[in-house]
Amino acid sequence: MKAVLIGKNKELTWSEVPYPTMGNDDVIVKIEACALNRADLMQREGNYPPPPGCPEWMGLEIAGTIVEIAEGAKKKSNWKLGDKVCALLGGGGYAEYANVKYDMLMPIPKNCSMVEAAAMPEAFATAYLNLFIEGKLKKGDTLLMHAGASGLASVVIPMAKAFGIRVITSTRNEKHLEEIKNLGADIIINTSKEKTADVLKRELEAGRPVDVAIDCIGGSLMGECLHYLKHGARWIMIASLGGDKTEIDLRNIFVRNVRIVGSTLRSRAPEVKAQILASLVSEVWEKVEQNLVKPTIYKVLPITEVEEAHAILERNENVGKVVMTV
Repeated sequence: MKAVLIGKNKELTWSEVPYPTMGNDDVIVKIEACALNRADLMQREGNYPPPPGCPEWMGLEIAGTIVEIAEGAKKKSNWKLGDKVCALLGGGGYAEYANVKYDMLMPIPKNCSMVEAAAMPEAFATAYLNLFIEGKLKKGDTLLMHAGASGLASVVIPMAKAFGIRVITSTRNEKHLEEIKNLGADIIINTSKEKTADVLKRELEAGRPVDVAIDCIGGSLMGECLHYLKHGARWIMIASLGGDKTEIDLRNIFVRNVRIVGSTLRSRAPEVKAQILASLVSEVWEKVEQNLVKPTIYKVLPITEVEEAHAILERNENVGKVVMTV
């Protein structure tokens, strides 16, 4: 079979690799589509290695068809040959086939295409983890989701709105404002014209403070914003694209009981990931089938154009997910 390999000079090539070997609890999925994540760019640069036992090639979320099922997976699950599924992987999605443990699979929602389904596992699981497990958000709360044009925000915002959560988001690119409006956010901060911290201060003074922030930017912005959260708020760090260091007023943290949480999906134990996926199917899939939450697809490319697919993310061009067909 073929997969996308990273060369010595970080070039990407569609190359021959060994066919997956099934473990007793595994299935083989013939991949029809795979989605891109910023973690893929980090892995390409050597900064985000795959977990032990995962293939060396990139790819965290796929959609396709089950073509083989090991005996253990048959006994422990209801999966059948020919089932259409999407899957969360530790790596290895940029390929023709993937070896997947049975509890890392989800059925494709009734009204979703393969391309849409490929854009869901990593983004939806990350959204659910940080909204409801780490964030403990509930109906009527306020969420701050930085980088409203990102692939993750394109899931987090509509998922939060589907559960009755008020959403504040941001973008520095005016070209993205209209697309972000379609996601349903209540407030969109144009950071080329206004500071996020100033908006949060205004919201706090008006009695509408932020309960939870999901931050993929970090840098100086984080420290500036921490002053203007609700008492007992949670600030969840999932990446630091704007810089790894910030300045924090520690007195503000303990006086306001603000909790700073570091969170990545990839580092979670497999059984935790399986629980999150099961929660998606039981709690979120119904809202997907009602069109209350759907992935936003920016562009679809064949996997042989993986260099261009990566370049779209590197240019911060996309609003929503970039997906490759296999």
